[in-house]
Amino acid sequence: MWLPIPPDEIEGLPEGPAYRFWNGEEDFPADPADCAFYAVPYMKPSPLCVRPMPEMSHLQVVQTLSAGIDHVEPGLRQLPPGVRLCNARGVHEASTGELTLALILASLRGVPDFVRAQDRGEWLAGFRPALADKNVLIVGYGSIGAAIEDRLVPFEVARVARVARSERTTARGPVHPLTELPALLPEADVVILSTPLTETTRGLAGADFLSRMKDGALLVNVARGPVVDTKALLAELESGRITAALDVTEPEPLPREHPLWRAPGVLISPHVGGPTSAFLPRAKRLLADQLNRYVNREPLRNVILTTGASTG
Repeated sequence: MWLPIPPDEIEGLPEGPAYRFWNGEEDFPADPADCAFYAVPYMKPSPLCVRPMPEMSHLQVVQTLSAGIDHVEPGLRQLPPGVRLCNARGVHEASTGELTLALILASLRGVPDFVRAQDRGEWLAGFRPALADKNVLIVGYGSIGAAIEDRLVPFEVARVARVARSERTTARGPVHPLTELPALLPEADVVILSTPLTETTRGLAGADFLSRMKDGALLVNVARGPVVDTKALLAELESGRITAALDVTEPEPLPREHPLWRAPGVLISPHVGGPTSAFLPRAKRLLADQLNRYVNREPLRNVILTTGASTG
């Protein structure tokens, strides 16, 4: 069992398996061919994460510590059939929900302008929009999208509309399919992207999507950078028609000279939705639970796909 957290720091691991700590170091901790359960290093580049996978001939489980799985997808076709890929549903909802609200409030209330004014010793008073009474659209209504809505409710928003791949009903109300997105965008004051990166969502927020947003609307991306067409977003930002708060960008990390840094009306955080003090306790609980399920031959949580059956 390869773990990116030292095994002696994880309470509740089942006895019996041989645990090896590997968090992306040059040397592997053991022969990859002997690995049955691979918990992928967190916040490491895709080439590093997939590097041992071609040699993992006896692998049975790949467990990410992120909600997204796009960073391990390049290695899946090199795995034997029957390997279950699990994501970290339940680990990042609190942190990402918090950051989403922080980005919205900071953008609407002008916090970046206040910080710059403080550096200049300037008292920058003025009238700013509130989150209260705004219409909010969440694009990507999985567990993170639901956690974001939980945190929106106390702010007295006028309405929350929800969009996911397929239509369904939740306790909070209907979830609209992606096909209804064009009709929902013009009504939203705040558009939040929290969708996984797939072939369907890559470039989803392109020129047509952005042009349908109302004047003065705020786009918030806590999903993946490639969900947004950066060139199209730059055009809208430079026109001053909309604003944006981005925890992720395309490219990423954003190069020093990239025009997005200097675009008007944009707030950028460096992909910090997940890595907070809330991460480790939840990641450790997930790993302990999954490994106990694996050892006891119980159904694993958060299975996204099985190689062979889903990846061809």
